Amino acid sequence: MDKEKIQDYWFNFLRDKNSLYYPLGDITIFGGEPQKLAELVYDGIKTATSSSYELYEPTEYMPQIGDYNIILDGDQEPVCITKTLVTEVIPFKQVSAEHAYHEGEGDRTLEYWRQVHEDFFKKEYAEAGKTFNEDIPVLCEVFERIY
Repeated sequence: MDKEKIQDYWFNFLRDKNSLYYPLGDITIFGGEPQKLAELVYDGIKTATSSSYELYEPTEYMPQIGDYNIILDGDQEPVCITKTLVTEVIPFKQVSAEHAYHEGEGDRTLEYWRQVHEDFFKKEYAEAGKTFNEDIPVLCEVFERIY
């Protein structure tokens, strides 16, 4: 990851928005297929994401409304900046079809979302020495591409 390139991208964003200062946004590399997912964000198809709430480290930053996120592609190059509009924590089994649609992946159905995310979360939980189940808390985030 070229931090200087990411900072330059951020400062170009601030200049374009006529903003004097704002701390560097969160740097996001999507799991699974980072290149494909970054392209979906850039194209405005992917406007939501989800992560395992209980696997965040105590010192790790938790996304909040109003956050700026620098989205990196598979080569860890910045492709766009998003702004977080909504965050909520809900059980895996209660993630909505609407949220799945806004994640923009596959056929955009809830069935597809559950299949892909169950596989992804099972691996994450196993790596953390925990067991996945459908009651795990999921952090659902909605965002918009702003740059």
